[in-house]
Amino acid sequence: MHEDQTPEGVTQRTAPGPRAPQQDDPVDAPDTPAAGANGPRHVPVMLRRCLDLLGPALAEPGAVVVDCTLGLGGHSEALLNTFPAARLVALDRDKEALRLAGERLAPFGERATLVHAVYDELPEVLDRLGLPRAQGVLFDLGVSSMQLDEADRGFAYAQDAPLDMRMDQSTGISAAEVLNTYPPGELVRILRAYGEEKQAKRIVSAVVREREKEPFTGSARLVELIRDALPQAAKRTGGNPAKRTFQALRIEVNGELTVLERAVPAAVSALAVGGRIAVLSYHSLEDRLVKQVFAAGAANTAPPGLPVVPERYQPRLKLLTRGAELPTEEEVAENRRAAPARLRGAQRIREEAL
Repeated sequence: MHEDQTPEGVTQRTAPGPRAPQQDDPVDAPDTPAAGANGPRHVPVMLRRCLDLLGPALAEPGAVVVDCTLGLGGHSEALLNTFPAARLVALDRDKEALRLAGERLAPFGERATLVHAVYDELPEVLDRLGLPRAQGVLFDLGVSSMQLDEADRGFAYAQDAPLDMRMDQSTGISAAEVLNTYPPGELVRILRAYGEEKQAKRIVSAVVREREKEPFTGSARLVELIRDALPQAAKRTGGNPAKRTFQALRIEVNGELTVLERAVPAAVSALAVGGRIAVLSYHSLEDRLVKQVFAAGAANTAPPGLPVVPERYQPRLKLLTRGAELPTEEEVAENRRAAPARLRGAQRIREEAL
């Protein structure tokens, strides 16, 4: 792969050849394989609706659209194809995702700038690139196909793999370290808060008991422990009984909700007036955070009782979706991983009050 350095900390990647086919996680991954002109290609979730939401802001020459969660580049490729006047800036914390997506987006040349960054770093990335504002921002949250397809990443509970779960394997602690070192009370909190696991105490008691015998290293042992720890009634509903624990560990390892709390307000602030943002979430914790930011931006902040609301108190955002939009039955039939998706959109309608 060829890499051309742009401003400090930003790498524009171009490379020939098609990307490798990938697969996704059954819980909350955004992409799944589908046949395409060049072989299997992953299907970006709610793609047409995302393009429709962002489109009105991307028609003018020089419009900048930011894909905050590049993954394998499905949404980014569609954005570049659909809006030929737009420039793409795409972020991902996963270097392997950047490499694969760089191959896919190479035909677009300098229109695509790929950056190794976490999505709450969006303002700094735009600043380094000399781009004052963006006209469009897209988030497709959750785990990417590539991360789930590589066994050594440890995201998928359907196969035995090292318990890693780091989206950026060059930094941070692994899921195994969390399981083996966190105090029991902290593990219970994580499973309840991030996995909404009602049986957190049972699972953590079993984890603590087993880690004293031998530290956890692989996912299969954890899956078996969870199955044994849960009562029969809890195993009869909700799919694989390990999915909530795996989700909770992944969120903790990558600080996903903490990052998202910073990232969505930062993205709204980075939008030019008239710019649009679309966010795809895959579980209620993510969607709740997005809903709160959008609702706050769409509300006026005037003290109650004013006969006329001054400009400085007027909403900054206009909501583009009525609540969270769901995928169609046809989309779910084509891509079963789209089922939990929730899409919200908003438009920036004025600057911050002075």
